[in-house]
Amino acid sequence: MYNFELNDNLKPGLYCVSTPIGNLGDITFRAIYILNKSDAILSEDTRVSSKLLSRFNINAKLLSNHKFNEKKNIKYVLNLLKENKIISIISDAGTPTISDPGGILINECIKNKINIFPVPGSSAVTAAFSISGFSNNFFFCGFLPDKKSQIDQLFQKVSNLNCSIVFFISPKKIKKITAQIQKYFNNRNILITREMTKIYEEYIRDKVKNLNNIDILQKGEMTVVISENTNLENRLQVMEESVKKKIVKLLQKMSIKDITSKISKENNISKKIVYDFCLKKKNGI
Repeated sequence: MYNFELNDNLKPGLYCVSTPIGNLGDITFRAIYILNKSDAILSEDTRVSSKLLSRFNINAKLLSNHKFNEKKNIKYVLNLLKENKIISIISDAGTPTISDPGGILINECIKNKINIFPVPGSSAVTAAFSISGFSNNFFFCGFLPDKKSQIDQLFQKVSNLNCSIVFFISPKKIKKITAQIQKYFNNRNILITREMTKIYEEYIRDKVKNLNNIDILQKGEMTVVISENTNLENRLQVMEESVKKKIVKLLQKMSIKDITSKISKENNISKKIVYDFCLKKKNGI
């Protein structure tokens, strides 16, 4: 018998309930309990959610809440919450509001001082990253933009971060932007997860430079993780002249230690590089 605490006196408010990303067995006891106690459940796609609720004999009222009607629903949902109702929000799969509808409602609840409670559970982002074997920190991009120019802008920014990169993409689209991925991340490793926790789940590990040779089935949903840039330090060995001039000015009023910390943080430059330059200038070299 499992021991877990469930509160029969639930506080009214909005509950963000995580649902399985594939395998229904990943739903939590608490998620089932909260959904059963809800006066209404906001659902991204009621057709998808009704199957989940039916599987666990949950009979709460379903309300459609997707990106096209989320704003229209705000007044009605806020009124329910102000009446001290228990309202849950779920997405088709995973944790709601993570690249899914719900953000607008969350912010309105914050403005109106309405209780908001997370009900943790499945998330494609953390599930994929947890098995990547990459650095301990990551940047989540969500779904990539539609336009290639926008993808270029995004990749250019995140490629300068010293962490792993996670994003959602369809199997068809990744083939179309392979050149862009290689342009910004060619020296890194990649983990491609497809249909996680489902019958035909697939995990591909390789180097980004080999992406053209990877055979990816054109079905399902994918979460991609790109490793941290192990060559970032080497790529940042050269300081711009503007940074050097700034350091020279700072040396007149700050310690080398403080300058090193400040410049390194502001410009994403190795502390050793900044420190050595400060020493040279301090010694008139």
